[in-house]
Amino acid sequence: MQRESMAFDVVVVGGGPAGLAAAIRLKQLAVEHESDLSVCLIEKGAEIGAHILSGAVMDPRALTELLPNWKEDGAPLNAPVSEDRFFVLTETGAVKVPNGLLPKSLRNHGNYVISLGNVTRWLGQQAEALGVEIYPGFAGAEMLFDESGAVKGVATGDMGRLRDGSEGPNFQPGIELHGKYTFLAEGCRGHLGKQLLAKFNLNADADPQTYGLGIKELWELEPQRHQVGLVLHSAGWPMEPDTYGGGFLYHLENNQVAVGFVVGLGYSNPHLSPFEDFQRYKTHPEIRKFLEGGKRIAYGARALTAGGIQSLPRLTFPGGALIGDDAGFLNAARIKGSHCAIKSGSLAAEACFAALAAGRQRDELDAYPEAFKQSWLYQELYQARNFKPWMAKGFKIGSIMFGIDQLVFRGSAPWTLRHKLPDHAKLKPAHECPKIDYPKPDGVITFDRLSSVFLSNTNHEEDQPCHLQLKDGSAPIRINLRNYDAPEQRFCPAGVYEILGQKEGRPRLQINAQNCVHCKTCDIKDPTQNIDWVTPQGGEGPTYPNM
Repeated sequence: MQRESMAFDVVVVGGGPAGLAAAIRLKQLAVEHESDLSVCLIEKGAEIGAHILSGAVMDPRALTELLPNWKEDGAPLNAPVSEDRFFVLTETGAVKVPNGLLPKSLRNHGNYVISLGNVTRWLGQQAEALGVEIYPGFAGAEMLFDESGAVKGVATGDMGRLRDGSEGPNFQPGIELHGKYTFLAEGCRGHLGKQLLAKFNLNADADPQTYGLGIKELWELEPQRHQVGLVLHSAGWPMEPDTYGGGFLYHLENNQVAVGFVVGLGYSNPHLSPFEDFQRYKTHPEIRKFLEGGKRIAYGARALTAGGIQSLPRLTFPGGALIGDDAGFLNAARIKGSHCAIKSGSLAAEACFAALAAGRQRDELDAYPEAFKQSWLYQELYQARNFKPWMAKGFKIGSIMFGIDQLVFRGSAPWTLRHKLPDHAKLKPAHECPKIDYPKPDGVITFDRLSSVFLSNTNHEEDQPCHLQLKDGSAPIRINLRNYDAPEQRFCPAGVYEILGQKEGRPRLQINAQNCVHCKTCDIKDPTQNIDWVTPQGGEGPTYPNM
């Protein structure tokens, strides 16, 4: 069955803050210049915001530039930060770092505690009001190229294929969306972005990207334990000193709090489980005191880019651009990325509009990276460039050296530290590393994976091709189990990967793809890079409320 096609001036893949900001800015410019510009945005989630998960504390700077009247127009930024607290945790104790000693990157005056999912839903409304055509439930599955090799758009995924790949009774082919320019805004480790990084060698001059896994729960607290706008960050326990990780507790409105934990995916011990470390984190007295008597109402997980400016690829390719976390625009030192995403989308849109106005199409938008280098976003990321490399050397020395970097040199130290190895290459053999004894969940403060996935509202049609593809079916047992004690069982926060038959001497990997919350950790951390995350049918995956 032949695919239908639709043509637009610009096609945007991804309905997060970067993609929506790009679409909004394009239509704003079209209105200003009385130009007829068609913009199409597709989102793999069932609705805008369904797959969005972030902490999140938001710096409103980029939003104010994009939509100056956001407050009057009802943007859901309703909890201004009222207090910052930063703790260094031991197993039973906590040392509060005086705010005066915190680097500027960890001070949140003027920022807002938000649900990024709700902010993107609002941005989607603004985009539609401007005439952006938004199609939720459509996953960008395939890049399309013209005769010259330039990107000419994307094809959405087929619907109704059976497990063996054949066409089922309700089969519908994907649709080709052609654009004069195509923006990829899929978020961290974008499926299509990864393909273009390889095809156009966009990483040639960049350090290897580094990543973190963020795991988050939304709780409803007893009113006396809640303080609107309180932002709590922590470092230390339960992470070992040589492993990057930290927790957060963000108090939203309506007695809700976002509690979460980020583990750097450059860790070396294959026995480490980010999910179990997050559960342990909640038992610390400084965290538990907020949660006791409360109710957990949502769960989710998402990988995030953390390499900073050293790891940014070339931002453009013939026919389009990478924006947001698809490129790696996140400031790990500030634990923030939404303002970076919005700014990058706006900058790319301005370069694209100028190119279209000049009659150009499907070339490289060189004005976009040039504008980025002249922007406050470049300056911000440059000043924070040494954060992750220092922290990779261990918490104590990393904190001291980054403190010197920020407080003494104000981010302008005469050196730039490099990322040398990708995260998947950092695992040590299992026999060289201590096993970690994780306590069983109590069902009150701590929970297991399956009950957590239930709260993510994740759903995948089971009779479809598996969207977690193995390049070599023998590698999980032959290499991962033998050398690393099958780390995919632990680095996945959703119980997707299980080793069965081990006691009988016939081990095999079972992939429970229906549990997948689309965090992309397996695609990043698998030591042989054997797992390839591809898009399932559009609209499937988690459905996050207020995350």
